[in-house]
Amino acid sequence: MAATRRYSCKTAAETLDWINAIADFLLRFRSLIDAHVVNFFKDRLWETIDNQWMECLRKESVENLLGIPSALVQEHWPSSLREFVATLRSLVLPREQNLSNAILENFHAVPLGSVLSQGMNSKKKHEVEILAAAVSTVARGVNAQKIIDVGSGQGYLSQVLSFEYQLSVVAIDSSLHHSSVTSARANRIKKHYAAKLHKLQHGDELLKVPQTVTCQVLSSESLAALSIRTVDDHIQADGMGSSAETTFLRSSESDVYKASSLCKNGNIGYLVLAGLHACGDLSVNMLRAFVDCEQVKALINVGCCYNLVSEESSEKTSMISGFPLSNGAKLSGLTLGKNARDLACQSAERWKSLTKKAALQNFELHAFRATFQMVLDQYYPEVIKSSPSIGRHGKALRRQQMRRAIESQFGAESTLYSFQLKDENNTVNKSIDMQSDEIKVTEEHYDRRTLKESRSTNSKAFSEQPCHSEVYEEARYSTCSDRYVLFEEFSKSGLKHLGLESPQDFNLIELWMRAKPFFEFIGPYWSLRASLGPLIETYILLDRLLFLQEHGNFAEVQLVPLFDPTLSPRNVAIVARKIDANIANT
Repeated sequence: MAATRRYSCKTAAETLDWINAIADFLLRFRSLIDAHVVNFFKDRLWETIDNQWMECLRKESVENLLGIPSALVQEHWPSSLREFVATLRSLVLPREQNLSNAILENFHAVPLGSVLSQGMNSKKKHEVEILAAAVSTVARGVNAQKIIDVGSGQGYLSQVLSFEYQLSVVAIDSSLHHSSVTSARANRIKKHYAAKLHKLQHGDELLKVPQTVTCQVLSSESLAALSIRTVDDHIQADGMGSSAETTFLRSSESDVYKASSLCKNGNIGYLVLAGLHACGDLSVNMLRAFVDCEQVKALINVGCCYNLVSEESSEKTSMISGFPLSNGAKLSGLTLGKNARDLACQSAERWKSLTKKAALQNFELHAFRATFQMVLDQYYPEVIKSSPSIGRHGKALRRQQMRRAIESQFGAESTLYSFQLKDENNTVNKSIDMQSDEIKVTEEHYDRRTLKESRSTNSKAFSEQPCHSEVYEEARYSTCSDRYVLFEEFSKSGLKHLGLESPQDFNLIELWMRAKPFFEFIGPYWSLRASLGPLIETYILLDRLLFLQEHGNFAEVQLVPLFDPTLSPRNVAIVARKIDANIANT
């Protein structure tokens, strides 16, 4: 196997070379990234994969299948499959946490106390601790007077920046409800810090409280208005020790003119844009604002929700899309589409860390959903045509399966089929979303006797035969009759959710038996397809990086893996600061 190449993105030319290499690779596997796993049985998707690969992987252990998205390879695999995985590894951005990047010089994170971290789970606390320290480091480096927390949500980042790092912050969100929650939480925290300072006889005059703003559109005009407010606040010595209040941001061309004049005179409030998992096109708008608004001197953006990013269509329209963003990516010839952008949201690190039991449950859920698609195709073809996105709530079934595995140890038979389960202490499965559209499994009670009778009746159809797949034989609920009863309830719940009634000639068993021999291909197919997710995410991030690099040497730009990827899958930040001699010398 030939040695794989390593890529760099230090310059626009290097980034473009990397983008083109990814595009060439992905175009070879167009059918895989365009596919929808719900159509696995209906379209016989396993036949689109190299037969030698599938014959090898269908016998592979669950652990080795889960390692494929993380580019883990086995020596006994066919050489072409090993080359596929090795090429993937060479093209994907490094994801290991790296806080020693030069752009974060003098980085130091302060552990959050119980007051500031109240309401945060471990993932959010990790993200806020690291990002707040990174924002503080960059802001002080460019002598910024104010931080703009874009898409602030409940204001966790804003409040840490204000109370812990004593920075002036404006928390922007499009939701008035979020802004109100942010303000209320900030005022509660302020009372705690004020009391603490009072005990130290410092008073509360040094407290900075984030200002919350409801703003529908992030633009140069709105940012110019905020930069003017920064100057006015400084002149009036306002905002110190004040209460957090929610305001609506209004801006005009006069704000832009005033801000531009102040900037030329060196009397302006420099801004830093910060976004913790700014959703969809919001991340793209932050990059555009960084380029267009001269008051913005630095940016730290961690994006997410690539499935919600708008994509430029083949038809020329006046609408500005979120992808592709750079001229280089536009010329590469690669389009993504919703299925591929959904795939970019996968987490290779989390799948690799899954237990064997949890992985089997997820593979089985894919099999159930794909078999249910055959039901819709045969009995309700109009539903597939009119509603390609049926739902995304298969988690209820996974929770049911986890409860079943636990209670089976105590002989609790009937609760195996209850869909009324909770999320507590199920953090592993909570974090794993199937990338394909899932049918919503409603939470209902099912009568024990009905289930027992159904199980008894349907068991005769299978004669308690062992399952076909080696992988599924290892599941705790390994007999096909058990699995069929679970699938039957899944289907009934799905039909009810869609408002559909079972036709008189309804024959679930026949469709189940048609799909069952190919269940063993679900795990290999999913693993191969999921392995392309990190590569698609790399392509999207490089496109955003190249967009900034194409504007010349006006800024220093880096892609920095800020977070632990096992805790926070979307862990790569775009960190940029404008090269400005006036700032450097202040």
